[in-house]
Amino acid sequence: MNFITKAFTLLVFCGVSAGLNAQEIIDTSVKEETAQADDKPLTTGTTFKVDGVAAVVGEYVILESDIQQAIESLKQQEVEGQDLSNCKVIDKLMEDKLYAHHAVVDSVTINEDQVRSYTQQQIDYFTNQLGSEEKVLKFYRKEKMSDLKKELFDLNRNQELAKAMQQTIVEEIEVTPEEIRSYYKQLEEDGLPQFGVELEISKIQVIPEVPQEEKDKVIEQLNGYRNDIVENGSSFATKAVLWSEDESTRGDGGLIRDVDRKSQFVKEFRDVAFSLQEGEVSKPFETEFGYHIIKVEKIRGQKIDLRHILRIPKVTPEAENAAKDKIQKLKARIEAGEITFAEAAKEFSDEKETASDGGIMINPVTQDRMFELKNLPPELYPKVQNLKEGEISIAFNNPTRTGKTRYEIYTVSDRIEEHEADFAIDYVKIKNFALQAKRIKAIEKWQDEKIAETYIKLNGDFRNCEYSSNWLKK
Repeated sequence: MNFITKAFTLLVFCGVSAGLNAQEIIDTSVKEETAQADDKPLTTGTTFKVDGVAAVVGEYVILESDIQQAIESLKQQEVEGQDLSNCKVIDKLMEDKLYAHHAVVDSVTINEDQVRSYTQQQIDYFTNQLGSEEKVLKFYRKEKMSDLKKELFDLNRNQELAKAMQQTIVEEIEVTPEEIRSYYKQLEEDGLPQFGVELEISKIQVIPEVPQEEKDKVIEQLNGYRNDIVENGSSFATKAVLWSEDESTRGDGGLIRDVDRKSQFVKEFRDVAFSLQEGEVSKPFETEFGYHIIKVEKIRGQKIDLRHILRIPKVTPEAENAAKDKIQKLKARIEAGEITFAEAAKEFSDEKETASDGGIMINPVTQDRMFELKNLPPELYPKVQNLKEGEISIAFNNPTRTGKTRYEIYTVSDRIEEHEADFAIDYVKIKNFALQAKRIKAIEKWQDEKIAETYIKLNGDFRNCEYSSNWLKK
């Protein structure tokens, strides 16, 4: 299997996992009491009814129902060309469980608070789609929301363990210029890939200014919550449920567990959190998301559990109109030749990450300046697809995930039409391909070594599959 095919296969199945139990299996001819489906390892020698068990990898069991769940998940993704056979799907599920098993063995850590937050986002999404928590529970055949949360948490935790283990395997791998040249020569022999239309894009962003009176209003609200908590003994968790605008933590009373100084929170949030004593409630402070107060619930060495309340100041219609007028005037000045797009971006753009470089955007996947047109976000694609070099898009609102207004204009500073891969033009992409190919080889080597030393068992017809890895240890 060549690299591009292998990479596509990995992408197709990336993140797909089923709710797998972690139990020891006995001989398939034995039928005992059905085991609990709680994803917790049982002690060695535990027996249970083995009907429906497809495979075991280390401490994890893969049931036939898990395979069907994974197939249904892949069907929902509607990825063209995916192989949804039982053999292909169990092959990937065994890989996931191999990673998760050795992540535990090697004490690979993940941010469980982020897993909890993502799990809550899933619950919120399901509830919004189906209309109520009762309908969600009925759909997933659960009696209590806590049971569904636990099942989803275990699922997501195993996925994160698998990703963390993969990252540990490849994190120090790099490619030399000679390896990149050798990889390109191999591409020439095998057939150079075609690259679609690519654009170098620059942007200017204007965010409506929040009036000071709206900021003061939010700060006053937070001070009121704080005083009621500190002076009157009111519950911080209850206040968070009632008033916090952070939907991902509001349902848990603003609770965020296992925060450390490397957690992926903005610096202002971490600085305040780690300046507090256990039980202390902060004064209101500002981040890019709004204004917060924090209470430290528990300090555990280098980690803390905390609760927070977020309030977001409202933008007035007058402020929105002023921002829209500002960006439209900037567009007119650039088109009139009074100022260049780069100069305007440096002077007036509110997106600091691009403003310092004249508005030029960096592709987060390739880390270079070029974006493949077909892979642009759907809200951006129609704004730039037909722009000629130097032409400026219309001004439009590109709201944040929380609905905050952001007015933007774009220009295309370079456009490369569809072409066959070229070493000079496409060096960064070729380097990334070469790096990915080297990482895949490292992962395959790791898999071969770990499969040899890990307890693995396949049952029934699953022993007749053709696998990409040596699961049968032949």
